[in-house]
Amino acid sequence: MRKFNLRRHRSFPLLTLAVLLTTVWQVEAQPANGLLTRAEESGYTETTRYDEASLFLQSIAESSPDITVHRFGYSNEGRPLLLAVVGELHEMSPAAIRQSNLTRVYIQGNIHGGEVEGKEATLMLLRELANGEHREWLETMLLLVAPIYNADGNERIALTHRSRQHGPIGGVGQRPNAQGYDLNRDHMKLESPEARSFVKMLKEYDPHVLMDLHATNGTYHGYHLTYAPPLHPNTAIPIVDLLRKRLLPTVTRTIKDTYGWDFYYYGNTPRPGSGRALGWYTFDHRPRFGNNYGGLRNRVSILSEAYSYLPFKDRITVTKRFVEEILNYVEAHGEAIRAVVESANDESIIGQQLTVRAGFKQSVEPVDILLGEVMSERHPYTGQQMLRRLDIQTTTSMYEYGTFAASALERVPRAYYVPSNLENVIERLEAHGIHTESLDAESTREVEQFQIGSTSSADREFQGHRERTLTGSYELTQAVLAAGTRVVPLDQPLGRLVFMLLEPMSDDGFVNWNLLDEVLVGAAVYPIVRTVE
Repeated sequence: MRKFNLRRHRSFPLLTLAVLLTTVWQVEAQPANGLLTRAEESGYTETTRYDEASLFLQSIAESSPDITVHRFGYSNEGRPLLLAVVGELHEMSPAAIRQSNLTRVYIQGNIHGGEVEGKEATLMLLRELANGEHREWLETMLLLVAPIYNADGNERIALTHRSRQHGPIGGVGQRPNAQGYDLNRDHMKLESPEARSFVKMLKEYDPHVLMDLHATNGTYHGYHLTYAPPLHPNTAIPIVDLLRKRLLPTVTRTIKDTYGWDFYYYGNTPRPGSGRALGWYTFDHRPRFGNNYGGLRNRVSILSEAYSYLPFKDRITVTKRFVEEILNYVEAHGEAIRAVVESANDESIIGQQLTVRAGFKQSVEPVDILLGEVMSERHPYTGQQMLRRLDIQTTTSMYEYGTFAASALERVPRAYYVPSNLENVIERLEAHGIHTESLDAESTREVEQFQIGSTSSADREFQGHRERTLTGSYELTQAVLAAGTRVVPLDQPLGRLVFMLLEPMSDDGFVNWNLLDEVLVGAAVYPIVRTVE
């Protein structure tokens, strides 16, 4: 694949020549070792814009034989989504990358346009790679780096976005994309061009490790950064064990020993009036969230959350160090990581009882959580309150609610049968990269059909939907399956994802996201049936 050439892409929204010539941000005229991000150039008062990041990527690609810039999709407003591919292969096409025996690592910044630390950190890291640093990584790894995933949201700069976090005082972008969707809730329903671009990238490059870089501004805690592995109970156990027992503890110890910073699993204490007992609660198990979705795709998937009340420069630094230490670990344990991924891909889940709905699981014993304090400062241009982390930590013992347990289970069938008229369901399955087959002729088979007991939709709209919940149970029946019916087998690498998308009681599947509302109105049965085995 050729390098993405900014100047030759006719639909690319370039900055005007006048703006480029009147700014000190002369990217193309500098060698890689002289490049500065806007964050650096501005003394960390501003964040890098999309056009600037694109020029930055082009410049480092032109200066380094090991970096190629690919386009992996588009934003809703037509901005190319750019991927810096870093490696020493002779050919850097997706096919050549997939066929290599190297560990493939995808690093993503800016899924939320106001959480810009990952964008700045990855640009700086790419500059170091272009300058010949971290050479040992490229002996065993290929890096796929997308500094700006939510390209449209990044451009909607306002001084009032994420106003309580400590800078940049020149403003940040908005959380959703141009459609108003939170892209970190769109991994199952795939309603944004960005999410479809993301799953297309996963199919084309097939990374083993996924990193999604954020910032959090919830509880006043004592950590510089918090993180999360995949949280869905259906995630392959070896992937969870790799992250919770080896990778994340190793990185946490190294960071503490090297920099004196405390990292821990993502969490918040309950807000007053929430009705929850005191505890350290993670966010959500559902695969609409990127790290959980990655887990159901059998990938070593990691969420990071820099602490918003650290000054902007410090948030960039801790995010960059976290990424570096993960890459150091992957460089040293790449063979084991690839083996875990391949084992999860090969495991048969047919006949297992897996989760369709889940709730928080309390830790066996209380754990020590580092709570913290902040001080208030005034934004110099808006007068609004910003909060700054104080170097104060209070160890507080509480139960941790960092994992989830099933509240409803269902047996995994050998296959689902999807009627050919459910075109939106079939198209969405294929967009995820799920393998389906088509019946050549009409067939009568004994199947399990879900008898609907009740159906309800949420009172409040979320992401343009009123999420639907079905209850009921399966019964044996004889079904005439028409020619063209799609067979969706579960003995495929994405079987866990198939199960969550098609099970009618799934709390994050196609029923939940209203894809089947038209055929469910007044229906007594769910139209997708499944094998008896």
